[in-house]
Amino acid sequence: MAEMNNRQAYYNYHIEDKYVAGIVLLGTEVKSIREGKVSFNDAFCLFDSGELWLRGLYIAEYKLGTSNNHIAVHDRKLLLTKRELSKLQNKIKEKGFTIVPLKLFLNNKNLVKVEIGLGKGKKLHDKRDTIKQRDTEREIKRYLK
Repeated sequence: MAEMNNRQAYYNYHIEDKYVAGIVLLGTEVKSIREGKVSFNDAFCLFDSGELWLRGLYIAEYKLGTSNNHIAVHDRKLLLTKRELSKLQNKIKEKGFTIVPLKLFLNNKNLVKVEIGLGKGKKLHDKRDTIKQRDTEREIKRYLK
């Protein structure tokens, strides 16, 4: 499985900090992730009673799963240290900050990890600048070849 990136997050947010978190999954969810059947549409993180949860992440049902198959979209708990959780909680209280999932990948021990980012929403003109910068980089690469 190649890592799954949330390109829309970089378009909509200025990412200030990044953290790598573990995620609580069922067996059929892991098998489906290895097949690459993941979508970040509408995925975000929120705090509930001191724990960080990932909401809205779509993991397709495993095609060979039996009656024990998982639900495609449900809340999944993220695993971070207490220090990281408290730091994120304090930042979230500031105006404009949110936590978004950036990447889903397997580490070298074959454990599924989620890279989350502390982001601040971009304004419309910032998004236009991002598009303009990306286009100029593409043109430069094209001329250098």
